[in-house]
Amino acid sequence: MKKIISLCIGFICLLNTTSFGQLKFLKEIVEEVMEETNLDELNIEEVPFSVEEAANALKEALSKGIEKGVKKVNKEDGYFKNTLIKIPFPKEAEQISTTLAKVPGGKEKCDEVVLLINRSAELASKEALNIFIGAITAMEISDAIALVNGEEDAATQYLENTTKSELLIKFKPIIENALQQTNTTKYWGEVIKIYNKVPFTKKVNPDLAEYATEEATIGLFKMIAEEESVIRSNQANRTTPLLEKVFGQ
Repeated sequence: MKKIISLCIGFICLLNTTSFGQLKFLKEIVEEVMEETNLDELNIEEVPFSVEEAANALKEALSKGIEKGVKKVNKEDGYFKNTLIKIPFPKEAEQISTTLAKVPGGKEKCDEVVLLINRSAELASKEALNIFIGAITAMEISDAIALVNGEEDAATQYLENTTKSELLIKFKPIIENALQQTNTTKYWGEVIKIYNKVPFTKKVNPDLAEYATEEATIGLFKMIAEEESVIRSNQANRTTPLLEKVFGQ
Protein backbone atom coordinates (compact mmCIF):
# COMPACT_ATOMS: atom_id res chain seq x y z
CA MET A 1 0.00 0.00 0.00
CA LYS A 2 3.07 2.23 0.09
CA LYS A 3 2.68 5.42 -2.00
CA ILE A 4 -0.94 4.57 -2.83
CA ILE A 5 -2.32 7.60 -1.04
CA SER A 6 0.19 9.82 -2.86
CA LEU A 7 -0.93 8.48 -6.20
CA CYS A 8 -4.60 8.91 -5.35
CA ILE A 9 -4.18 12.50 -4.24
CA GLY A 10 -2.07 13.17 -7.31
CA PHE A 11 -4.88 11.72 -9.42
CA ILE A 12 -7.36 14.10 -7.82
CA CYS A 13 -5.03 16.97 -8.63
CA LEU A 14 -5.31 16.02 -12.31
CA LEU A 15 -9.00 16.66 -12.52
CA ASN A 16 -8.72 18.61 -15.73
CA THR A 17 -9.99 15.44 -17.42
CA THR A 18 -12.51 14.63 -14.72
CA SER A 19 -16.07 15.90 -14.39
CA PHE A 20 -17.23 17.63 -11.23
CA GLY A 21 -19.59 14.74 -10.54
CA GLN A 22 -16.67 12.34 -10.25
CA LEU A 23 -14.83 14.43 -7.68
CA LYS A 24 -16.82 13.11 -4.73
CA PHE A 25 -16.33 9.53 -5.91
CA LEU A 26 -12.55 9.96 -6.19
CA LYS A 27 -12.33 11.54 -2.76
CA GLU A 28 -14.22 8.59 -1.29
CA ILE A 29 -11.66 6.22 -2.81
CA VAL A 30 -8.82 8.16 -1.22
CA GLU A 31 -10.54 8.19 2.15
CA GLU A 32 -11.10 4.42 1.97
CA VAL A 33 -7.44 3.82 1.16
CA MET A 34 -6.39 6.04 4.06
CA GLU A 35 -8.51 4.03 6.47
CA GLU A 36 -6.90 0.78 5.34
CA THR A 37 -3.32 2.02 5.25
CA ASN A 38 -0.69 2.65 7.90
CA LEU A 39 0.08 6.35 7.38
CA ASP A 40 3.50 5.94 8.96
CA GLU A 41 4.53 3.74 6.03
CA LEU A 42 3.39 6.17 3.35
CA ASN A 43 5.75 8.25 1.26
CA ILE A 44 3.90 11.56 0.95
CA GLU A 45 6.82 13.48 -0.50
CA GLU A 46 5.63 12.69 -4.00
CA VAL A 47 2.41 14.70 -3.48
CA PRO A 48 3.12 18.00 -5.28
CA PHE A 49 0.73 20.00 -3.11
CA SER A 50 -2.14 19.49 -0.68
CA VAL A 51 -5.81 19.95 -1.45
CA GLU A 52 -5.90 23.06 0.72
CA GLU A 53 -2.85 24.53 -1.01
CA ALA A 54 -4.36 23.93 -4.41
CA ALA A 55 -7.64 25.56 -3.41
CA ASN A 56 -5.92 28.54 -1.82
CA ALA A 57 -3.63 28.99 -4.83
CA LEU A 58 -6.62 28.94 -7.17
CA LYS A 59 -8.40 31.58 -5.09
CA GLU A 60 -5.21 33.64 -4.90
CA ALA A 61 -4.74 33.45 -8.66
CA LEU A 62 -8.33 34.54 -9.25
CA SER A 63 -8.04 37.39 -6.75
CA LYS A 64 -4.85 38.65 -8.37
CA GLY A 65 -6.40 38.31 -11.81
CA ILE A 66 -9.45 40.28 -10.75
CA GLU A 67 -7.42 43.04 -9.14
CA LYS A 68 -5.22 43.43 -12.20
CA GLY A 69 -8.12 43.10 -14.60
CA VAL A 70 -10.18 45.74 -12.79
CA LYS A 71 -7.17 48.05 -12.59
CA LYS A 72 -6.75 47.86 -16.37
CA VAL A 73 -10.34 48.86 -17.11
CA ASN A 74 -11.00 51.20 -14.19
CA LYS A 75 -9.47 54.21 -15.94
CA GLU A 76 -10.21 56.45 -18.88
CA ASP A 77 -10.23 54.42 -22.10
CA GLY A 78 -9.92 51.19 -20.10
CA TYR A 79 -12.89 49.90 -22.07
CA PHE A 80 -13.14 52.38 -24.90
CA LYS A 81 -9.65 51.83 -26.34
CA ASN A 82 -9.41 48.13 -25.56
CA THR A 83 -10.57 46.32 -28.70
CA LEU A 84 -11.09 43.12 -26.70
CA ILE A 85 -13.79 44.57 -24.47
CA LYS A 86 -14.94 47.86 -26.02
CA ILE A 87 -18.72 48.08 -25.75
CA PRO A 88 -20.29 48.82 -29.16
CA PHE A 89 -23.61 50.41 -30.03
CA PRO A 90 -26.40 48.03 -28.96
CA LYS A 91 -27.01 45.38 -31.61
CA GLU A 92 -30.72 45.54 -30.94
CA ALA A 93 -30.55 49.18 -32.02
CA GLU A 94 -28.43 48.79 -35.15
CA GLN A 95 -31.28 50.11 -37.24
CA ILE A 96 -31.12 53.30 -35.18
CA SER A 97 -27.44 53.89 -35.92
CA THR A 98 -27.94 52.96 -39.58
CA THR A 99 -30.86 55.36 -39.93
CA LEU A 100 -29.25 58.21 -38.01
CA ALA A 101 -26.07 57.94 -40.08
CA LYS A 102 -28.15 59.54 -42.85
CA VAL A 103 -29.40 62.36 -40.61
CA PRO A 104 -27.23 65.47 -40.02
CA GLY A 105 -25.52 65.09 -36.65
CA GLY A 106 -26.99 61.64 -36.12
CA LYS A 107 -23.79 59.65 -36.46
CA GLU A 108 -22.01 61.94 -34.01
CA LYS A 109 -24.78 61.40 -31.46
CA CYS A 110 -24.45 57.63 -31.81
CA ASP A 111 -20.67 57.82 -31.47
CA GLU A 112 -21.08 59.89 -28.33
CA VAL A 113 -23.40 57.25 -26.84
CA VAL A 114 -20.80 54.52 -27.50
CA LEU A 115 -18.11 56.62 -25.82
CA LEU A 116 -20.25 57.34 -22.79
CA ILE A 117 -21.40 53.74 -22.40
CA ASN A 118 -17.74 52.75 -22.17
CA ARG A 119 -17.03 55.61 -19.78
CA SER A 120 -19.83 54.32 -17.58
CA ALA A 121 -18.36 50.82 -17.59
CA GLU A 122 -14.96 52.24 -16.68
CA LEU A 123 -16.49 54.17 -13.80
CA ALA A 124 -18.56 51.24 -12.51
CA SER A 125 -15.86 48.57 -12.79
CA LYS A 126 -14.14 49.69 -9.59
CA GLU A 127 -17.26 48.78 -7.63
CA ALA A 128 -17.25 45.29 -9.12
CA LEU A 129 -14.04 44.30 -7.33
CA ASN A 130 -15.60 43.54 -3.95
CA ILE A 131 -18.43 41.60 -5.60
CA PHE A 132 -15.96 39.32 -7.38
CA ILE A 133 -13.73 38.88 -4.33
CA GLY A 134 -16.74 37.88 -2.25
CA ALA A 135 -17.66 35.22 -4.80
CA ILE A 136 -14.13 33.79 -4.72
CA THR A 137 -14.05 33.68 -0.93
CA ALA A 138 -17.27 31.67 -0.92
CA MET A 139 -15.95 29.08 -3.41
CA GLU A 140 -15.95 25.51 -2.12
CA ILE A 141 -12.55 23.84 -1.76
CA SER A 142 -13.72 20.89 -3.85
CA ASP A 143 -14.60 23.22 -6.73
CA ALA A 144 -11.32 25.09 -6.46
CA ILE A 145 -9.11 21.98 -6.50
CA ALA A 146 -10.96 20.64 -9.53
CA LEU A 147 -9.99 23.74 -11.51
CA VAL A 148 -6.29 23.92 -10.67
CA ASN A 149 -5.15 21.81 -13.60
CA GLY A 150 -7.89 22.93 -15.96
CA GLU A 151 -7.69 25.10 -19.06
CA GLU A 152 -6.00 28.49 -19.00
CA ASP A 153 -9.26 30.19 -18.09
CA ALA A 154 -10.93 27.31 -16.24
CA ALA A 155 -11.26 29.22 -12.98
CA THR A 156 -12.68 32.28 -14.74
CA GLN A 157 -15.20 30.10 -16.57
CA TYR A 158 -16.30 28.57 -13.28
CA LEU A 159 -16.58 31.99 -11.66
CA GLU A 160 -18.65 33.26 -14.58
CA ASN A 161 -20.94 30.20 -14.65
CA THR A 162 -21.62 30.27 -10.93
CA THR A 163 -21.81 34.00 -10.18
CA LYS A 164 -22.80 35.88 -13.32
CA SER A 165 -26.54 35.95 -12.62
CA GLU A 166 -26.01 37.36 -9.15
CA LEU A 167 -23.34 39.74 -10.39
CA LEU A 168 -25.65 41.18 -13.03
CA ILE A 169 -28.28 41.90 -10.39
CA LYS A 170 -25.78 43.62 -8.09
CA PHE A 171 -23.90 45.36 -10.89
CA LYS A 172 -26.88 46.86 -12.74
CA PRO A 173 -27.66 49.64 -10.22
CA ILE A 174 -23.97 50.54 -10.21
CA ILE A 175 -24.03 50.82 -14.01
CA GLU A 176 -27.29 52.79 -13.90
CA ASN A 177 -25.68 55.29 -11.54
CA ALA A 178 -22.62 55.52 -13.78
CA LEU A 179 -24.82 56.10 -16.84
CA GLN A 180 -26.41 59.02 -15.01
CA GLN A 181 -23.06 60.45 -13.93
CA THR A 182 -21.65 60.35 -17.45
CA ASN A 183 -24.84 61.77 -19.01
CA THR A 184 -25.15 58.65 -21.15
CA THR A 185 -28.86 58.41 -20.36
CA LYS A 186 -29.35 61.98 -21.55
CA TYR A 187 -27.52 61.40 -24.83
CA TRP A 188 -29.36 58.11 -25.38
CA GLY A 189 -32.66 59.92 -24.95
CA GLU A 190 -31.60 62.46 -27.56
CA VAL A 191 -30.64 59.71 -30.00
CA ILE A 192 -34.02 58.01 -29.58
CA LYS A 193 -35.79 61.37 -29.95
CA ILE A 194 -34.02 62.10 -33.25
CA TYR A 195 -34.66 58.58 -34.51
CA ASN A 196 -38.37 58.67 -33.69
CA LYS A 197 -38.76 61.78 -35.84
CA VAL A 198 -37.59 59.89 -38.93
CA PRO A 199 -40.66 58.85 -41.01
CA PHE A 200 -41.55 55.18 -41.45
CA THR A 201 -39.13 53.89 -38.79
CA LYS A 202 -39.87 51.06 -36.42
CA LYS A 203 -39.73 52.28 -32.85
CA VAL A 204 -36.88 50.64 -30.92
CA ASN A 205 -35.64 51.53 -27.47
CA PRO A 206 -33.65 48.75 -25.76
CA ASP A 207 -32.86 48.91 -22.04
CA LEU A 208 -29.51 50.72 -22.11
CA ALA A 209 -28.66 49.93 -18.49
CA GLU A 210 -29.29 46.23 -18.96
CA TYR A 211 -27.20 46.20 -22.14
CA ALA A 212 -24.32 48.13 -20.59
CA THR A 213 -24.37 45.90 -17.49
CA GLU A 214 -24.17 42.71 -19.55
CA GLU A 215 -21.38 44.02 -21.79
CA ALA A 216 -19.37 45.53 -18.93
CA THR A 217 -19.53 42.24 -17.02
CA ILE A 218 -18.45 40.25 -20.07
CA GLY A 219 -15.49 42.60 -20.44
CA LEU A 220 -14.46 42.12 -16.83
CA PHE A 221 -14.51 38.34 -17.19
CA LYS A 222 -12.36 38.58 -20.34
CA MET A 223 -9.74 40.62 -18.50
CA ILE A 224 -9.78 38.24 -15.53
CA ALA A 225 -9.31 35.29 -17.89
CA GLU A 226 -6.28 36.99 -19.44
CA GLU A 227 -4.68 37.47 -16.05
CA GLU A 228 -5.45 33.91 -14.97
CA SER A 229 -3.79 32.60 -18.13
CA VAL A 230 -0.70 34.70 -17.47
CA ILE A 231 -0.33 33.36 -13.93
CA ARG A 232 -0.71 29.78 -15.14
CA SER A 233 1.72 30.07 -18.06
CA ASN A 234 4.29 32.65 -16.99
CA GLN A 235 6.53 31.83 -14.05
CA ALA A 236 7.45 35.50 -13.57
CA ASN A 237 3.83 36.25 -12.70
CA ARG A 238 3.59 33.63 -9.97
CA THR A 239 4.52 36.18 -7.38
CA THR A 240 4.10 34.03 -4.27
CA PRO A 241 5.62 30.67 -3.26
CA LEU A 242 2.15 29.11 -3.13
CA LEU A 243 1.32 30.09 -6.71
CA GLU A 244 4.65 28.74 -7.93
CA LYS A 245 4.21 25.49 -5.99
CA VAL A 246 0.78 24.75 -7.43
CA PHE A 247 0.85 26.23 -10.93
CA GLY A 248 4.53 25.56 -11.52
CA GLN A 249 4.08 21.78 -11.64
